[in-house]
Amino acid sequence: MLLFSLLPLILVLTILPRLIMVSLAGKNTYPAEDVPPARAAIVFGAGLTASGAPTTVLKDRVTIAVQLYQAGKIEKILMSGDNRFLNYNEPGAMKSFALELGLPEEAIVLDYAGRRTYDTCYRAGEIFQLDQAILVTQKFHLSRALYTCNALGLESVGVEADLRPYRDEGFWNIREIPASLIAFIQVHLTRPEPVLGEKEPIFPVE
Repeated sequence: MLLFSLLPLILVLTILPRLIMVSLAGKNTYPAEDVPPARAAIVFGAGLTASGAPTTVLKDRVTIAVQLYQAGKIEKILMSGDNRFLNYNEPGAMKSFALELGLPEEAIVLDYAGRRTYDTCYRAGEIFQLDQAILVTQKFHLSRALYTCNALGLESVGVEADLRPYRDEGFWNIREIPASLIAFIQVHLTRPEPVLGEKEPIFPVE
């Protein structure tokens, strides 16, 4: 009976982080042509097909990031994804696709330990020594990415990479509710330390 009476409160607390993140994202989200320039953009991994190629969602993220580079908005693209297994290499797949789009190799930096959004944001500052970035991802994910990176001290704005309707978009939007709650707990309470290593500054101080 007590659990039943607490259910509305539990639901509110579960959904609240998502609502906060979405409400805050608006002021930091720009069309690609209007986003303020920054030295780097970050592309978040979004899965691979059975053949090891980027999913459609991931291809669209890379495409928008390449367009930002071609428009002179950024100097480098940090491609961050999962590479825990020999046959699963998100950063490598992103790089291959970006090269096909005409992005010069010297504009690409790979983060092989971006296993989740939190890890990517944390490592962007700690390992790659970024203090500012443009985040490139779909609308359903962008609010969480912006909140996480900014909460971890990486000053970020975002560009939506929605180039088409996505078959599983409903699923992704529902998934963002628990994912946002977890992110809220991570940045404000637990602060887990991701895989780290030697610092690899993208823009070394001369």
